[in-house]
Amino acid sequence: MATSKSLAQDVITCDLCDKAAQQFCNSCQVNLCETCVKKHRNEFKTLVHEIVPFIERKIQLVFSECGEHSGQRCEVNCKKCNQPVCVKCIVSGRHKGHDVEELTETHENKIRKIKSDTEEIKAYIIPKYQNEDHKIGNTISTTKSKIEDLGKKSKELRKLWHQEVDSIFDKIDSLGLSLGEEKLNALQGYHNKIRNLISEMNKTVKLNEKLINSNNSFEVNKYQSKLNKYQDFPEHVDLKFPFLYSSIDKGNEFSIEIGDHRVTLKQMSQPSQSTDVSRLATGIGKLMGKFRVIAIIPTTYNPLWGVACLTEAEAWIYGKNEIITRIDKHGFRKCTVTTTCQYGPGGISVTRGRELVYSDSKSGTVNIVRHGVSETLITTPRGWSPWKLSCTRSGDILVHVHKGKGKNNKIIRYQGQNIKQEISNYGQRNPILKDGNCSLFMSENNNGDVCVSDANADAVVAVDKAGRVRFRYYGSPARREESFGPRGIVTDALSQIIVTDFNNDCLHILDQNGQFLRCVELEKYVDLSDGGNMRFDDDPGVEKPRELSVDSEGSLWVGSCSEGVIKVFEYLRNK
Repeated sequence: MATSKSLAQDVITCDLCDKAAQQFCNSCQVNLCETCVKKHRNEFKTLVHEIVPFIERKIQLVFSECGEHSGQRCEVNCKKCNQPVCVKCIVSGRHKGHDVEELTETHENKIRKIKSDTEEIKAYIIPKYQNEDHKIGNTISTTKSKIEDLGKKSKELRKLWHQEVDSIFDKIDSLGLSLGEEKLNALQGYHNKIRNLISEMNKTVKLNEKLINSNNSFEVNKYQSKLNKYQDFPEHVDLKFPFLYSSIDKGNEFSIEIGDHRVTLKQMSQPSQSTDVSRLATGIGKLMGKFRVIAIIPTTYNPLWGVACLTEAEAWIYGKNEIITRIDKHGFRKCTVTTTCQYGPGGISVTRGRELVYSDSKSGTVNIVRHGVSETLITTPRGWSPWKLSCTRSGDILVHVHKGKGKNNKIIRYQGQNIKQEISNYGQRNPILKDGNCSLFMSENNNGDVCVSDANADAVVAVDKAGRVRFRYYGSPARREESFGPRGIVTDALSQIIVTDFNNDCLHILDQNGQFLRCVELEKYVDLSDGGNMRFDDDPGVEKPRELSVDSEGSLWVGSCSEGVIKVFEYLRNK
């Protein structure tokens, strides 16, 4: 005998209330009690309802109401428009003359497609992704282990080197961690993509299984297959991990190598008490055919007024406030320096000893930051205010100073606190630098030339060690639409001069004698060196480039004044 509980569970209830159902609407496939029959008819007054006793119900498709003809149910599917329509639409409506098929046939075809897709996703595609999920998990685990081993081996090798070369290992550790994290981040991103697709496919399977059992032709008809999307398996990330190599010939030579970077410590023929610390050999050959974006760094500065690289992975930046910020290539803020420059420093640079220097136009000083504290390094001549700075390879500091309403401009080379050279006039009459309100950007080339980006004259001028003008460049060989608008300028390991063109969103590259080599259009990111139209990628480029800096590995940091974004380019090919 059935219990009262089991009998209660067998009672079919009304779909509109909790009472037992005695009636059934075959047209809408709805269970109804006697009370709710009228309510159901009133709710859908325009439609015909076939109300029968519950035991005489017919399980059939539910046909939705026609969107154009009130009171008419859709009975066929318009093949041309892929839309359920009623008979009136076919006879006299806007679907007249179109090919149609019974909605039952459309429903059956869709159900078959849903079943086929679902079976393939469950049987083949999900297992394929799960297998990849397992493999990439193992790869990530191995990569983490290699990163740890790299750190351990570095510490062991450190003991064999003299204390004077500790700075070299600091660089090696930083580079190894950066390379390891870069590859780990790429693997983790790929892993997340695989897992997200698995999750998405599982949701698709659930929705498809629900549609398979659905009697709602409208919902089934809306089904769009995702099979092609899932069949295109994501491209696998296959990255080579950098290894750390060391060669030791005690008393003669120590060397250590990671990736493309090698450091060698050699015993000189006449050794002194101080150990000779070698320099990193970057092995740079020539310009790459294609510049490659290796980092995109958003900043909180808008406008962005200055970029000065500290290492191959970090730089100091500033804008229109008193804060100077140190960031890395991932955009993470490492630390900040608060200055007394209310509206931002006039300029920043980094010394050979990796110390930050900045100018304070209001106080007429150039300050250096040591252990987080600012100290006055240089006081400019009375009446002259400092703007842009450039620390040279020889250890001098170039300072652009200006004064007066007409903004007289000159460049002073300081050796410590002493003035070593002034660049202002050519002989007694001809000015090297034009008067004006724009700040001057400077960089010392390998041959000792001071290369100046003079926005007041819309020109680049190079001055030799004796203070004589070697050449002027006005941008005409690049054949740009707008007038030449030089701003940021750097010189690199090949003695090339690179200057931003603010007006044309591009870079001009010159050799040390001022000969035009190439123009790289940053807005469209196209190489125009030979008149070609070579698109590197779909990156939108850099708008209003103003700031330039070259890091210790020869990568070019380009800052957008208007966007407050820095893009780092690899542009020199290794030998």
